[in-house]
Amino acid sequence: MKYYNVIATAFFAATLGMLSLTSCEGGDLYGIDSPDWLSSKADSIAAEKDKNQGDDTIEGLEEDVYTVGATDYSSGWWAVFSKYYQIPEGEKWITQFNLNINPNASNTYKNFALIITNDENRGAGNYKEYGAIRYDYQPSGNSEWGDYIDRSLATSTLEFGSDTDSGVDQLGGKVTLTIDRTQGGMIVTMTNGKVTKTYTQKSPLVNLNADASNTTIRAFLVPEGSYINFIGSTIEPIGGFTSAEDKLPLSMTLNGVPKKVLQGTEMADAFANVTATVAFEQAVSKTVPAAELTFQTIPDMNSLGTKTLVAVYNKSYKGESCNPVIAYAQFEVVDKMYTCLGAADNSTGWWGAHSENIKVGPEETFVSTFTNYTSGANNWNNFVIVLCREDNSEYAVVRADNYGWGDGYGACTTSGGQADWGVWLSAMDGAKVTTYVTNNGNGTADVKAVMVGNDGVTYEQSYIGINTVDKDNFYFRFTVDNCHLEFDDVLGEEDNSTGWWGAHSQDIKVPAGMTYTTRFKNYTNGANNWNNFVVVLTREDNSEYAVVRADNYGWGDSYGACATSGGQLDWGSWLSAMDDATVTVSVTNNGSSADVKCVMVGNDGVTYYQDYNGISPIEADNFRFRFTVDGCHLVFE
Repeated sequence: MKYYNVIATAFFAATLGMLSLTSCEGGDLYGIDSPDWLSSKADSIAAEKDKNQGDDTIEGLEEDVYTVGATDYSSGWWAVFSKYYQIPEGEKWITQFNLNINPNASNTYKNFALIITNDENRGAGNYKEYGAIRYDYQPSGNSEWGDYIDRSLATSTLEFGSDTDSGVDQLGGKVTLTIDRTQGGMIVTMTNGKVTKTYTQKSPLVNLNADASNTTIRAFLVPEGSYINFIGSTIEPIGGFTSAEDKLPLSMTLNGVPKKVLQGTEMADAFANVTATVAFEQAVSKTVPAAELTFQTIPDMNSLGTKTLVAVYNKSYKGESCNPVIAYAQFEVVDKMYTCLGAADNSTGWWGAHSENIKVGPEETFVSTFTNYTSGANNWNNFVIVLCREDNSEYAVVRADNYGWGDGYGACTTSGGQADWGVWLSAMDGAKVTTYVTNNGNGTADVKAVMVGNDGVTYEQSYIGINTVDKDNFYFRFTVDNCHLEFDDVLGEEDNSTGWWGAHSQDIKVPAGMTYTTRFKNYTNGANNWNNFVVVLTREDNSEYAVVRADNYGWGDSYGACATSGGQLDWGSWLSAMDDATVTVSVTNNGSSADVKCVMVGNDGVTYYQDYNGISPIEADNFRFRFTVDGCHLVFE
C-alpha cells in the first residue's frame, strides 16, 4: 500500500533546510539535481518547444498550454491522455500543439493517436469508442482502427511500409489537427506543414450516445514514446483552458516504488525507476523521473524492516525553484527475496510451522515450487504435505521420502522410493522442488513431487489414489520437520523493470481432461493495464496456441475462437488493486480446446475475474503453459 501526503507551507522551510545538508543522521539523502544540470535541461526543453513555431494564426484559437507525456519519452501506450474536447454535429474543432518525437525512436508508431468517443469518462459503463487515427500511415498496418473507422478513407503524404521504417522524425514539430463536422460527415486533418494525413468520411457518423438527440462526439489525444506540448484550441475542453502562466505544484504521487529492496542496494539503484505524477495549478499535471526528485529514507536503509520513502520535488511547471511538494511511500528492506516456511537454521521441529491451506477443486491440480533445505539428520527432515478438509481434519499426510499415514493413505500406490537414500538425502539440501496435488473429482487424490537435487539429479516421489476424499472439500498445506522451505520462485525484476517477454517461467504440461492451477502475488508498475501477468499456451516446441493477458486481451492462432469474460467495469480501480494482488490461474485442457480462468484478489480486498474459454484448436497430448511479464513481477506460492 502506498501512502501519499502533501506538506503544508509551514513545513516547507524545514524541508528545504533538510535538503541543504549533505547527509542526515538516521537517513540517506540522494539527489541528482544541480544548477548546471537544471539550466542545461531547461535550455534544451525551451529549444525543443521553440522548434517549428510558425507565424500562422487560427481564428478563434484560445490559449490552452499544457503537456501530455513524460518529457524523457518514457510514456507508453494508453498511459497518459490529453483533455477531452467536444465537437457537436455541424461544428469544427482545431487544435495546435508541438509534437516531440524521440530522436532515438525506431518505430513509426512512436507519435500520437486521436481517439474519438461518445463519452468523456473512460471508465463509464456506456463508454464507447468510434476508433483511433494515428498520425503515421501504413496502408496495410495498424495506423487506424476501431469498429466505426474505415481505414480505406485515410490517406497521407508520407507512407510507411512497416513499423520499423525510418522517417518517424518527419512527424515532429508544430501540428495542426482539425475535426470538421460541418459537411455532414467527418473530415480529420493532421499536418505539420511537411506531412499531412487526412481521413474523409462523407457519410454521417453512427450515433453512439444513449440520448439519440445528442450527436456530439468527444476527442482526446494519446502519445506513445513521445510527448505533446499543447498550444491552443478553438473549443474549450472539459475542465477548461490552461493559461501559459507558470504554475505551482500542489501535490504529488509516486509510481513504481518497489515493495521490497534487497539489503545493501544503493538508493540510486533501488529507486532509479520511480517516477512522480505532479499536480499543478489549473488542473495541469506531468510525470517527472527520479532524476528530478530528491529521496530520503526513514529510518536508513542499512537495517532490515519497513521503511518510509520521502520524495521531494521543488520546481514549478516551467522548472523554476519553488516551495516543494512531498510524497511518501512504504517499502521493506529484506535480506532475501522469498517467503520462508520454518527457521532458516532448520531448527523448526515437527509440525512447528504450516503454510496456509490451499483449496483444490474437482479435476484440478495445484502446482507449487520451492527450494527445500534440510538438517540432513534423517530422511524425514524434508517437506511434508498435509491433505485435509477446510476444518483441518486430515485425509492423509505424505512426506518427501516415500512415507505417509491417515485414513486415505492406505489405499494409495507409492512410487519413487530412492535406490540410494543417503545420496538422495544429501541432494535434498537446496533441492528445487515442484509439487503437484490433484483432486481427481472421484473421491481420490494424487500427490507428485519432482525434486532436482543439488547434485543436478532429478528425483521423483508419487502417492496415487489417496481415498476418502470429499471432492468439494479438499485442501492441502505444507509443514516441516527440521527443515525449511523457501518459496523463492520470482519471475521478473523486483522493481518491475523487466520489459515485455523479458522473463519466462518453466513450462507446465497439462494432460487432457485436467486443470492445473498456480497461485502467485502480482506486482505491477501501474503504468498500463497490460503491465501484469501474461499466460502463454504452447506446444512442447514452444509454438504458440494463444497468449492471454490479465486485462481481457489476447492473440494467437487459437485465440479468436475463445469467449472472454471478466473485463472490469472500472479499469483504473482494477489496475491500482493489481499491485500486490493474490492471483490464482487455472488452465484446463479440454482435449480439443483450452480454458484459462484468473481469480485476482486485489490489494483493496475486492475479487476480480478474467476468463478465456474455448481457446481452440489445441492438441490434447501436446499442451503446456507458462507465464511471462511486462513491467511487473510475480512471486509464486
